[in-house]
Amino acid sequence: MNQVFNVERCDLNIKTNNSSHHTELFGGERLIVRRGQPFSITLHLSSASKDINVTDSSLTFIVETGPLPRKESDTKVIFHLQESTVETEWSASATRDPSGNTLTVSITSSPNAPIGVYSLTVDQSGQKISLGNFILLFNAWCTRDTVYLKSESKRLEYVLSQHGQIFRGTYKRIKGTPWNFGQFEPGVLDISLKILDDNPKFVSDADKDISSRRDPVYVTRVLSAMINSNDDRGVLVGEWEEFSGGTHPALWTGSREILQQWAKSGPVRYGQCWVFASVACTVCRAFGIPCRVVTNFGSAHDTNANLVIENLYDENGERIYGEDSVWNFHVWVDCWMSRPDLGKEFDGWQACDPTPQETSDGVFCCGPASLRAVKEGEMTMKYDTPFVFAEVNADVVDMVRLSTGDFVKFGGSTTSVGRFISTKAVGSSDRHDITHQYKFAEGSEEERRVYERAQHHNKLQKRGEEPGLHLKIKLADNMLVGSSFEVYAILKNNCMAARTCTFLFFARAVGYNGKLGDSCGFSSDKVEVPSGEEKRLYLKLDYNIYRSAITSDRLIQLSALTVDKETMDYRKAEKTIVLDEPDIHIKLVGEATVNQPVMAELILLNPLPEPLQDCSFTLEGIGLTGDKPQTAKVGTVGSKQEATARVELKPSVAGSTVLLVNFDSDKLKNIKSFINVVVKE
Repeated sequence: MNQVFNVERCDLNIKTNNSSHHTELFGGERLIVRRGQPFSITLHLSSASKDINVTDSSLTFIVETGPLPRKESDTKVIFHLQESTVETEWSASATRDPSGNTLTVSITSSPNAPIGVYSLTVDQSGQKISLGNFILLFNAWCTRDTVYLKSESKRLEYVLSQHGQIFRGTYKRIKGTPWNFGQFEPGVLDISLKILDDNPKFVSDADKDISSRRDPVYVTRVLSAMINSNDDRGVLVGEWEEFSGGTHPALWTGSREILQQWAKSGPVRYGQCWVFASVACTVCRAFGIPCRVVTNFGSAHDTNANLVIENLYDENGERIYGEDSVWNFHVWVDCWMSRPDLGKEFDGWQACDPTPQETSDGVFCCGPASLRAVKEGEMTMKYDTPFVFAEVNADVVDMVRLSTGDFVKFGGSTTSVGRFISTKAVGSSDRHDITHQYKFAEGSEEERRVYERAQHHNKLQKRGEEPGLHLKIKLADNMLVGSSFEVYAILKNNCMAARTCTFLFFARAVGYNGKLGDSCGFSSDKVEVPSGEEKRLYLKLDYNIYRSAITSDRLIQLSALTVDKETMDYRKAEKTIVLDEPDIHIKLVGEATVNQPVMAELILLNPLPEPLQDCSFTLEGIGLTGDKPQTAKVGTVGSKQEATARVELKPSVAGSTVLLVNFDSDKLKNIKSFINVVVKE
């Protein structure tokens, strides 16, 4: 006859379990474990249980997750004690302490179990005792888990690292911006789980949704929809023009404040692509899915899925706006997982994009799309492979619409889209170029073969140095925001005879998403260029003109155009410049020590020829600035004067961390810097 243990209490051994499961950074209040890996609990028994043998007992364990746990959905599992645990399913084994007072139970979860909050119950012949709750996460350390990642250094980077670099700018001037992912910060994991519980699929069929959380493909697709608010009161509202009534996207320095604000009061205003991606990375890493933030320079937004971005102009060189566009840069995330739904060759990194651009299955989401499928042009592979393929591979065509209604192609490029695809290097703040993971080398036979297979239209031939007119743009050496400077376009005539044409040079503010703003300057001339010679057209970019036109991205697009209506010959050159920004000098006065105040000194020189109003520094650092960022208001700073502040920090945790600083003012925004900090005991 089975005998019943009298269990007085249960110890979940939180500290040792969390440490062995790489979850100790979540804190010591709750048991948080990764699937497919054993954890141990200790049952403290009454003296009356001393003589009972484990083999004679009727110990059965029940784990349940979700509002309606069911065996059929694997959201409720019942398992008995065995001699040893099994790696492939929920199982338990036990050993008795020599004193007989305690029973140590080793429990192994299924490496395919849904992630989430579980209850743990012991059942002895119908007598049930609740032992407590635990959270189960994906496990990149478990070979049987679909997110298994072999390299320990990559697991440290893509699962455990709380700091990152987001690369922005243009492909010729790439700049890293620091970000605090903070996936282990208090409250972040609970809010991440709330995101899953608020998704429409859970609302419509909770049982199916909870059961599907075993699959990182499903979870990341839900997240790519829920990080934006377009269909579902998700986390962030996207905005690229008007920012009143919310926080300018450039002011965010970390994910935690955004997630807390969403959990408290719903969709947060505002986000742009790097904010969407960074928050998605935080949530993925909190769940245990290896994740990296990726920037694509020259990123195509192909609305009609023909893999061609068409730039249209009228006969006078004026741009005609269509729906296609090329963003200076675009940011998304890659998540690491196997793809049993596609086949083993498509395992590995998967592109997921939470920025709301186009709908997929009727919802604003994108991915996960296998990088291998993107590289090989496997356009039938789910999810959203054609859209991601176009982002990194689309050809650009320049066309003039004549007064007759006909179109004349006069230029374009097969190489301007998908350049310098970048992510933070493992173990350092350096940029790691991953273009080769997305596409074959530009111009190679493989690249054209893949493109032609994916594209059913005629490919665009690259232009060599053939006879005709050739245009290029030259920039100034120093282009600091606040200064005025001169750029020029060079028109060279490679024809056998002289050519006469209209020479136009435009400068316009532009957002990072390629949306053109107001004019910053214009120059034109009617020129005759003898054979073999060149003409230059100069354009002054005056701060007093461009200051009100540029956005916080500090980008200006230069376009040079020649129009020869007699021969219907049009030529174009284009460059986007990033105005240099001032540096923030950050210095800690003294050593950073746990629970001891340390002063941070901040200095920024105002480069503008006018005062800055409403100046402030905002500081954020895990273990340095408490529950939320600290802001030091500076007020007004005169032209060429220094904005200075001293902020007292009180480190709470020993070890390495990062202090992020953002400078904000009325005329100068989105200035960020950081220093690495080592806090001593």
